[in-house]
Amino acid sequence: MTVKTAAVFDWREFACGWGAAFVNITISYPMNKVIFRQMIHGVKTTSAFQELRNEGLVCLYRGILPPLCQKTLSMSLMFGVYEECRKPLMATDMNPYIAKTIAAIIAGNIEAILMPFERIQTLLIDPSYNTKFKNTKHIALYIRRNYGMKEFYRGLVPILVRNGPSNALYFIIRDELHQRLPKQDKVLYQTAQEFLAGASIGAFLSTLYYPLNVIKFSIQTKLGGPHQSMIQAFKTVYKERDCKIRNFYHGASMNCTRAFLSWGIITAAYELFRNVLY
Repeated sequence: MTVKTAAVFDWREFACGWGAAFVNITISYPMNKVIFRQMIHGVKTTSAFQELRNEGLVCLYRGILPPLCQKTLSMSLMFGVYEECRKPLMATDMNPYIAKTIAAIIAGNIEAILMPFERIQTLLIDPSYNTKFKNTKHIALYIRRNYGMKEFYRGLVPILVRNGPSNALYFIIRDELHQRLPKQDKVLYQTAQEFLAGASIGAFLSTLYYPLNVIKFSIQTKLGGPHQSMIQAFKTVYKERDCKIRNFYHGASMNCTRAFLSWGIITAAYELFRNVLY
């Protein structure tokens, strides 16, 4: 007679995701600020660089605490919750693609709990709030005191629409590449291969969902007042960008470069941490 054992929580996937995000954020944050300026103001890369240069070195890493907290926890949940959900689903003989999709969507929705960090980061990076807010704590207290918890979740719908599907595509494509690419004998070559695989997936998904992020940023730069829907925000941005869809892609080329670097680092670092912990 077989005895069923209860599933044991495995913290290692959460730790790998956390570590990979920490390494990535410390390297790629300045590039993220340039892309953000392009998303919000629709300016070219040179203009965004000039803005940051004029503001000085002190402002370059302004706002890094929220994404450092949010992204490390988010990646921890993304990888950890995904595995915790995928394994029991696979144990039921469910189609592996369906199991991965369900697990990725659950992980993406749980990640949205951390949205207040993303909300605060948006306000810290937006130059129109440079003199209004001092730091993360200042914004958090100001929003809670004047608007309540609902204001922290302004722009939730675009994030939910983005997180689940993008997670599902990432994990499915990653696993497909992992099965098809040759196993390298040397750690350096294997790390380079993981970096290129993750970088390619990240660049593709980042470009695919770029207009959605533009809409999300447009919603989140507002403070107070009625919450815009995705459709309302799309119409607003569409009019501001001369009624041209291609203008939604201002900054997309640099965003693709940033995603290539970021997801390459995340994927390679994740695999390195995984090799150590397992």
